[in-house]
Amino acid sequence: MQRVNESQDDIHSLGEVIDRTCEVARRKEVSVGHILGAFGQAGFPPLLFVPALAVVTPLSGIPAFSSLCGIMIFLIAGQWMIGRTRVWIPRWLRTRRLSGARLREAIEKVRPAADWLDRHSRKRLRFLFHRPLRYLLPVTCMMFGAMMPLLEFVPFSSSFLGAAVCLIAFSLITRDGLYALIALVPVGGVIWMVSYLIR
Repeated sequence: MQRVNESQDDIHSLGEVIDRTCEVARRKEVSVGHILGAFGQAGFPPLLFVPALAVVTPLSGIPAFSSLCGIMIFLIAGQWMIGRTRVWIPRWLRTRRLSGARLREAIEKVRPAADWLDRHSRKRLRFLFHRPLRYLLPVTCMMFGAMMPLLEFVPFSSSFLGAAVCLIAFSLITRDGLYALIALVPVGGVIWMVSYLIR
């Protein structure tokens, strides 16, 4: 298990998240456990952001990659919601490995967008981070994570959900509720799409 710091004092921007990820990716191969170790003291939002961001990158083209990231998002968000101080990820998932160079290349591609978000964020709509609305954010991340394996073969759907989780995690890191609100708007649309597919 990896202990987390609920106050997330160490990270305040997406640039810092990307920097830490790229530092870990200097290894020849990177495991999920290595990434968790890099963010274990930085709070739950950065832990949510990394797998969600990976789904948005070209890495999502790897078979079953989106499903694995969705499972991670579901587990992390669920444990955050119930107030755990340690993140538990099953061993079979912690030991999954990826080329460090491939991870670093994919993450660097989204750095310009991350820098833009960092420059345009500020503390606003902070009521979204207080009870009872506070619980809506991890619940939404859990729902999106659970949907990713179901939508594995629907083009762009997992990337769409990953982007929404990224916005929620970003809003929590920067305390900018506007981005959380933007991410919550499509919830109704996603629910409609899933219900349409399973009819």
